[in-house]
Amino acid sequence: MGRQTGVRAGAVAAVLLLGLSGCGGPKGQGDGKAPDGPAASASPAPSASSAPPAGDAKPAPGDVLPGMVGAAVARAQLAALPTGRPGTMAGYSRDKFTHWAEQGDKCDTREVVLQRDGKDVARDFECRAVKGSWKSLYDGVTVNEASKLDIDHMVPLAEAWRSGAAAWDAAKRKAFANDLTRPQLLAVSAASNRSKGDQSPDLWQPSDKSSWCQYGRAWTTVKSHYGLTVTEAERAMLTTMIDTCAA
Repeated sequence: MGRQTGVRAGAVAAVLLLGLSGCGGPKGQGDGKAPDGPAASASPAPSASSAPPAGDAKPAPGDVLPGMVGAAVARAQLAALPTGRPGTMAGYSRDKFTHWAEQGDKCDTREVVLQRDGKDVARDFECRAVKGSWKSLYDGVTVNEASKLDIDHMVPLAEAWRSGAAAWDAAKRKAFANDLTRPQLLAVSAASNRSKGDQSPDLWQPSDKSSWCQYGRAWTTVKSHYGLTVTEAERAMLTTMIDTCAA
């Protein structure tokens, strides 16, 4: 009941935010997420984009996210995840997960993900993406303006807090919020990101079912790496998602 109440509250907040800023802005507080970054329309004239800063991870062939494992490994990871009840949101603040971190060459984590996930991306002199094309994994929508994209945390910050991150120190929370190595960050349409909010897979699934295989493996891999818990309902839905992977 505590999680459902939090989801409803997050949805109301998101609706209010959309009414004020329109659908082009970054995500609101459903996942405890503040605006991702400045709109591309405010950028100076673009220059040719440079290579992503060192430390950026590239997706494997067939996947759009870095650090993915195969279905068999994901099933093993899922089986090993500890079962827990959702924790409370007591003490939670988005500010406790420092982001976006600087990644060099005037780029922060958001801009690195936009460069990685897009096609024909051009940046301005402040490293802001001013041109490109992105396909949103969750709904299959193609987006041609960076300002209409959110950088989603695969496992939302608030969900991580409820499943173990409340006990972490600041350094581990920062690493989690800016993880470019594992499948934790991706550029998606603002609409799909706001729909997801801070919900776990048993409460929200991507509308494009062709993404379920990647989504289930990515969520499981992130929770496994960071030692987070899952609920029984969450585990059941993740199993369903991973089972959509081709044999």
